[in-house]
Amino acid sequence: MSTTNTFVQNQEPKVHDTDFEVRSLDTMCVSDTEIKEPWYGNLKYLLIGVLFGIVFVKAEIISWFRIQEMFRLQSFHMYGVIGSAIAVGMLSIFLIKKFNIKTIHGEKIEFHDKKFNKGQIYGGLLFGLGWAITGACPGPLFAQIGTGATAVVVTLLSAIAGTWVYGKFREKLPH
Repeated sequence: MSTTNTFVQNQEPKVHDTDFEVRSLDTMCVSDTEIKEPWYGNLKYLLIGVLFGIVFVKAEIISWFRIQEMFRLQSFHMYGVIGSAIAVGMLSIFLIKKFNIKTIHGEKIEFHDKKFNKGQIYGGLLFGLGWAITGACPGPLFAQIGTGATAVVVTLLSAIAGTWVYGKFREKLPH
């Protein structure tokens, strides 16, 4: 009998943790932390976000002109920033796995393999097209608004609407 068969003749089906299976195959990230903090515990994230936004502004990562230079292949600046971020992320994951690093609350950090699907190609193309047209991706939107580029509010509202539409039709999309 095949090991992948979930039913054994004349017996009940095996019980699976389908929530875990769906999340481990999906591209969504879910925090399973059991720790409950008071509302003011989130202020540290606000502070980190503000500091991160300042770094984005000073490094010109949120500059529409820098983003256009990248898409026109006129400058290495943004490719260097993105490449550096990928290198830091890879090194961080390697170190977390090698030394079994835990969260600041002592919880184990787990990584699950993600299955590639063709929907990621479509999503990546849409994301890149939107990035090229608007000169913004989701992270820097808030920093752009914070610098006074109020027209970016339209891009932010469009991103929120797009996320809602995706959530509404997610089950019908190619995954």
